[in-house]
Amino acid sequence: MNETNTEPRVKIVSIDESSEGQRVDNFLLKTMKGVPKSRIYRCIRKGEVRVNGKRVKADSRLTLEDQVRIPPIRMSSDVPAVASQGVLQRLSDAILFENERLIVLNKPSGIAVHGGSGISIGVIEGMRQLRPTERFLELVHRLDRDTSGCLMISKKSSYLKGLQKLLHNKDELEKHYLCVVHGRWPARKQHVNLPLSKNVLASGERISRVQADGKASLTEFEVLEQSQHLSLVAARPITGRTHQIRVHCTATGYPIVGDTKYGDEDADRQRGMGGRRLMLHASRLVIPAIDKFDRVVVEAPLDKQFKEAIKLLNTDS
Repeated sequence: MNETNTEPRVKIVSIDESSEGQRVDNFLLKTMKGVPKSRIYRCIRKGEVRVNGKRVKADSRLTLEDQVRIPPIRMSSDVPAVASQGVLQRLSDAILFENERLIVLNKPSGIAVHGGSGISIGVIEGMRQLRPTERFLELVHRLDRDTSGCLMISKKSSYLKGLQKLLHNKDELEKHYLCVVHGRWPARKQHVNLPLSKNVLASGERISRVQADGKASLTEFEVLEQSQHLSLVAARPITGRTHQIRVHCTATGYPIVGDTKYGDEDADRQRGMGGRRLMLHASRLVIPAIDKFDRVVVEAPLDKQFKEAIKLLNTDS
């Protein structure tokens, strides 16, 4: 990236091939080291960040030679935070699939995909330390911090662009999830089609709500196992809204176990699930062939806590 100073404390950054195709927020999180994520999102909302002189949204994509205005904010030292050997080993052990273009991890619950808002090290920062010779490593998509499972990291800018195009067509790139929910999910309820609106709180926290004027949001569900009070459900989001599966489950009356943002903590305690992780797992990923590259199918094993929740479901009465 080539930088040109146009004001004493404002940076204008020209986007090169290594950053082409990235979301604005991901680019800023990497560039504005040490700045809390909430502050970065506030800068975007207030128009302090501009691309080619225009206001942008957090999920806008950058193109080659875009000129990004980075506001005058005090940043931490250019020396990046260093992941512990324990974290690096967890990430190494979590690799499910790798070739010359792509890494797919079984992201552990509790690890953020990137740093920010008091989190110095996320998956992507750790992977860059784990693979210092890789010239390009970028997140293809996100998983919530407490969600586990398949997470894609691209090793090539051109492949990242192809994957991002596929993400806009959910019939091609398939992301499958498993979740344990409260209640007996009705077998007939195979689709939840409720519009969602994303809101950002003053703290920078992102939440979604069902709203009539929200964006169209569709999730497919299938009951796999049930007890009197709990259900194991497969979910496939056809659209890709923030917290879509979590909000759709709660809105239909079947909140996900361990969901401290949208769930039912009283029900968690009653079912002996209090204090457990969010029971949402990205279990399977199907990437169709892209140009000359073959189709990829990856499945992510469940962790110990998720298996224990299923065992509890089987003994629930």
